[in-house]
Amino acid sequence: MPTYDYRCDHNHRVVEVHHPMNTHLQNWGELCACAGIDTGPTPANTPVHRLATGGNVVASSALNNPEPACASGGCCPSRACGLD
Repeated sequence: MPTYDYRCDHNHRVVEVHHPMNTHLQNWGELCACAGIDTGPTPANTPVHRLATGGNVVASSALNNPEPACASGGCCPSRACGLD
């Protein structure tokens, strides 16, 4: 399941959560419920924003790469990379 970071503008906290790609958390209450944390003094209806991050999960079956690519960008004719 992908990991997402959300930021609350009211309390300036960034919270990391795991949820399906089609889930979009809208407020602090939803974020806290997903993360399993207490809302504290921040109102549950306070908007949150998902931050742009590059660390999402990709299933290896989705890559369609049966073999790893050689470090030189293709298969080495000399087989120096050790990938046959």
